[in-house]
Amino acid sequence: VQLVESGGELVQPGGSLRLSCLASGFAFSSSTMSWARQAPGKGLEWVSHAYMDGNTWYVDSVKGRFTISRDNAKNTVYLQMNSLKPEDTAVYYCALNSKRGQGTQVTVSS
Repeated sequence: VQLVESGGELVQPGGSLRLSCLASGFAFSSSTMSWARQAPGKGLEWVSHAYMDGNTWYVDSVKGRFTISRDNAKNTVYLQMNSLKPEDTAVYYCALNSKRGQGTQVTVSS
């Protein structure tokens, strides 16, 4: 299993970012894919899940601002993040169950 995230960067409050995760080594289209994040000094927080039946789940703090999507033809899962807040600052990980990628840093600051 390989999960490679990209797209994190420094962005101003209110800005947007799209994270991408390229997956390989498993049956992507029949797997639930997730995004999690870890802020400095805090534990891992599950942010969103994209189930293979098309359903999605979001943690309350990102509902209405973040959108998870997947392209099964490209083995890629995305996280569109809008209206970013400083409290969204974290390392964001793509995950397949307990397996995570290396993460991508998102910093929201003016």
